[in-house]
Amino acid sequence: MSARLGPRIGPDQVGQRVVIRRGLGQGRFADVLGELLSWDRDGDGVARVLTRHGEVSVPLGQVVAGKPVPPPPVRRGAPHRAIGWEGLEDVAADGWRPVELEWLGVRGQGWRLRAAEGFTGRANSVLPLGDPGIPLDAAVDAAERWYADRGLGTRFCVPWPLDAPVLAADEAGQRARDTTLDAVLRERGYALDTPTLVLTAAVRDVARAVLQPGSPGVPPGLRLTVDDAPDDAWLAVYRYRGQPLPEVARRLLLSAPAQAFVSLRDDDGTVAVGRAASSRGWTGITAMEVVEPYRRRGLARLVLGAIAEWGLARGDRSAYLQVAEHNAAARSLYRAVGFAEHHGYHYRVRPQPQTTWSSGM
Repeated sequence: MSARLGPRIGPDQVGQRVVIRRGLGQGRFADVLGELLSWDRDGDGVARVLTRHGEVSVPLGQVVAGKPVPPPPVRRGAPHRAIGWEGLEDVAADGWRPVELEWLGVRGQGWRLRAAEGFTGRANSVLPLGDPGIPLDAAVDAAERWYADRGLGTRFCVPWPLDAPVLAADEAGQRARDTTLDAVLRERGYALDTPTLVLTAAVRDVARAVLQPGSPGVPPGLRLTVDDAPDDAWLAVYRYRGQPLPEVARRLLLSAPAQAFVSLRDDDGTVAVGRAASSRGWTGITAMEVVEPYRRRGLARLVLGAIAEWGLARGDRSAYLQVAEHNAAARSLYRAVGFAEHHGYHYRVRPQPQTTWSSGM
């Protein structure tokens, strides 16, 4: 980490694992690694970091550089396998940030209450990774009041490890996993929605699988572009659940610390798109879409390859994506380029008439 970069860290990173370089004078520096507990709390001019040796206070005047880093591994193996599901959900939350965020419990350690005018399930659901600071039933009550105040039905994202017990299928053939929180929500009549698998891979492996010698390149008549923001043609292909996008969509698409928008185009318009979001050494892959006449031609692989190259250029080592459990075709594509199942989640929804948008990943 170069001191010339300047600080890339601040109050928005409270609750995350970070590394801070502090200047000690006479050209000497020291790095502090751990969870950022506070930044200039009550104007005290100090960053407090919980390291493995205890709490360290760093005067803000000594901070010459800093950045978020991936959560610590909870199991052995490559980074994309070693991270726990709680840590990966925390990273993925960076890639699709809501318009409104409030913490239930300690900031950075409790439940995230997220809202974005009802657009997408991920940006309009409770992410219950930590301790809400109150009993479970009271926490669910608080979440219900929070969403009711915004005219939204309450939606919980319920993450689970791959070995979680599988419940009987509902009328739509969907299967939830049994967790303590899920049992409480079932008892309250919450409906199951969108069981989803989270897949991970090494970014370099994805790039090699797609771009290996002999692999077909961009077909004649098509051109591939990578842009910092989505244009109208990109947005026209990414029609969330087949519906026109609301104005808030662009804000969410540009909400990550860094993002890129891949397009495949011909003379008539855009035929395939994908979005990359980079945070803490991870590249998240979302908004993959190929228009109907161009499907089953390998265009999705080309989009994945472009995203992997972009992630490598940023220095990201690992990649993640979410795919609906029932989407066998997409799962097969992702396995073919190196992705494997890491954990899953499903939504539990308390329906309410004001809800406008359907759920989604």
